[in-house]
Amino acid sequence: MSLLLKLAWRNVWRNKRRTIITILAIVFATFLSIIQRGFADGTWEYNIKYMLDLFSGYIQIQRIGYQENPKLSLSFTPDKRLKNILNSNNEILHYSERILADGLISYKSNSSGIMILGIDPDKEKYTSRLVERLERGEYITNQNIQEILIGFKLLKNLKANVGDTIVILAQGIDGVMGNQKFVVKGTFQLNSPEFDASGVFMNIQAAQELLAMENRISIIVVKVEDLKRVKLVANFINKQLSDQNITDLVALRWDEVLTDIKELREFDSIGDKFFLFILIVIVSFGILNTITMSVIERYREIGITLSIGMKPIKIFFLLIIETFFLSITGIIVGNVFGYFVNSYFENNPILLTRDYEQLYAEYGFLPLLPSSTELNIFLSTSVLILFISMITCLYPAYKAYRLEPLKGIRYT
Repeated sequence: MSLLLKLAWRNVWRNKRRTIITILAIVFATFLSIIQRGFADGTWEYNIKYMLDLFSGYIQIQRIGYQENPKLSLSFTPDKRLKNILNSNNEILHYSERILADGLISYKSNSSGIMILGIDPDKEKYTSRLVERLERGEYITNQNIQEILIGFKLLKNLKANVGDTIVILAQGIDGVMGNQKFVVKGTFQLNSPEFDASGVFMNIQAAQELLAMENRISIIVVKVEDLKRVKLVANFINKQLSDQNITDLVALRWDEVLTDIKELREFDSIGDKFFLFILIVIVSFGILNTITMSVIERYREIGITLSIGMKPIKIFFLLIIETFFLSITGIIVGNVFGYFVNSYFENNPILLTRDYEQLYAEYGFLPLLPSSTELNIFLSTSVLILFISMITCLYPAYKAYRLEPLKGIRYT
């Protein structure tokens, strides 16, 4: 085996120019693939984490069926057993109860449809970044439950100002229309057109009074320490709910709640895979050309080697090892360059401006393009390129394996 390794390494460098060109092609493909994967995964992970931290939460606990049909009748009362489950997991940083409903807001002769979001102001400081997204005014407190925060676009559409008194109408859980007066304490800007134009945050007690919900809530939003641990934490909560015989509640991961974001990411990954496919095809042809030319040029040598007793299978493995040396050299160099570039842009994200900034804002994303140095990016890219390279060399290796000694010796 050691002899085959020595022969393979010497054969690789027989034609240095061709070898270097082939290695550079592999370096180029590996490097571009890692850069592309790094930016794709880094940007998605960064923006998803930003959205989840902003308001959506990593996990939502709700009644079964609420996700498909979010109505007040599917609300629930959180009991001590549920809170004990949430407090028993160290990976759960914080959680908060919320009420979600539709309503109508009115100021003088202006009115608009709204999303009512009842929150606990104190808990939301740790569960979401709502307090950081204030545009004007002040954050609501538990001291005065008749104060609200509304989207800056909604305030503009109502032609109202911070400090004005407005009226909110909503149908309660009992089917009766209720209305209450509230004071606009401040405005927020979440960079989400839907929220900024129709969102109204109020104290959860005020929402319960307006909607006649007593102590009931719509959902519990859970914040965990690590995005990659969301599935494990959700499974833990669901198992505990089952063990505690709480069969009407379910813990849903963020990708089960924000299905449009999940689908958008999957659609984007199709383009990434197509890009990677093109690169691999280019590299495959380069490797195929290199190994094939190497075999053709060495027909006479291979024929003589076979005639003095070397087994064809050893010739076959010799060419496999040569391809491995070519591929692994290019892959290692490509990984090194890719790591340094990804590491730089992980710490110094690209800032988008103008049209791209507005496009990202429409989806609630930050106009930043950070990269990622996750180990999986390098491993999966390297294994894939190595695998394709080894598959590509099978044809010329098979031709050498099938070569008859006499035909090889007479080849010119």
